[in-house]
Amino acid sequence: MERKGKEIIGVDVNELISLLNKALSDEWLAYYQYWVGAKVVKGKMREQVVAELTQHAGDELRHAGMLADRIIQLGGTPVLSPEEWYKLTNCGYEAPENPDTIPILKQNIKGEQCAIEAYKNLSEFVKEGDPITYQISLEILKDEIEHEDDLISILEDLE
Repeated sequence: MERKGKEIIGVDVNELISLLNKALSDEWLAYYQYWVGAKVVKGKMREQVVAELTQHAGDELRHAGMLADRIIQLGGTPVLSPEEWYKLTNCGYEAPENPDTIPILKQNIKGEQCAIEAYKNLSEFVKEGDPITYQISLEILKDEIEHEDDLISILEDLE
């Protein structure tokens, strides 16, 4: 049975599912980058950095769930293999090879700035054609902007 929620979409659903899977790949990579960064980070203000990275990891995991749910609602399949994340990602992944707080913060700020651009583009793509995905993209965009601000504030305190 065809779903009414899919029928009302005014953009190419296959293209939308592809964009959502790219965003989903970004969220999984961002989750891991935050999670592992919180485990290995060292240096000044370590405890505050760990707390922030841990909180952001949780947000990225929540975003991944939102995106996967939307992909399924649209009749698609969320990306099934971690190997595919690297093929689909908008923002990539930067391993925290230098565990000092400043490089870790800078890596994650760079990731948030990429995510802000990706969700801005997604929201523009669906603005007129899919109000549900539009709201999801705005909610995630709001979080990514807050993450960038949080990380820059800590970095400014360190510098």
